[in-house]
Amino acid sequence: MANTRATSSALRALAVEYKSLQEEPVEGFCVKLVNDDNLFEWEVAIFGPPDTLYMGGCFKARMKFPTDYPYSPPSIRFLTKVWHPNVYENGDLCISILHPPIDDPQSGELPCERWNPTQNVRTILLSVISLLNEPNTYSPANVDASVMYRRWRDSKGKDKEYENIIRKQAMTARAEAERDGLKVPLTLEDYCIKTQVKPNSSEQQVEMTDFYDDDYDEEYDDLSNGSEYPEEDDNDSGNGEL
Repeated sequence: MANTRATSSALRALAVEYKSLQEEPVEGFCVKLVNDDNLFEWEVAIFGPPDTLYMGGCFKARMKFPTDYPYSPPSIRFLTKVWHPNVYENGDLCISILHPPIDDPQSGELPCERWNPTQNVRTILLSVISLLNEPNTYSPANVDASVMYRRWRDSKGKDKEYENIIRKQAMTARAEAERDGLKVPLTLEDYCIKTQVKPNSSEQQVEMTDFYDDDYDEEYDDLSNGSEYPEEDDNDSGNGEL
């Protein structure tokens, strides 16, 4: 019963968030479902912020949500090639906001910097956008990229190796996005405009009730009436050491 309640609660939370992001998009990214009948896997397009090395780029990623979301964090894997201190070779993103809220002094992260259930897709992706331009080099996922970034930063841009790689990747990512019919913002004005994202099909118009069975309301009412929330699984939600 606990697993069923957790899944129902996760579906409700994800349906509300997805509907909100479709109706009120946030500058810097857009989202869609990988499959119309699965709310636990989203495809994300993250736009490179203006006045950064990533400007003009469109970096696709996939978000996978656990069945006990939002009590456990989702995972993010870039589908677009990204050379970045906090992105592993396989595209997995390492960012504190997606790490389980445990006290781990060796990580260099405070518990308050890690995941908590008040976070959501908006806060996650805005944190990712910020991380693109301001990498965490304390515990890098890509050591070579971290060393190269620090040389670029410490030389105040005179060492061009890191910059050249990023700008080339941004141009390639933009070309791929435009081939897919996605308009990439190139100016600050375009970037900040909240444009309504039109779903690819009528099925993308998500109704929350589409993902629940008839027993859901009764189960959710049990939670609302004071029943304990489902206990978090001791197993990692999928992030692990990204």
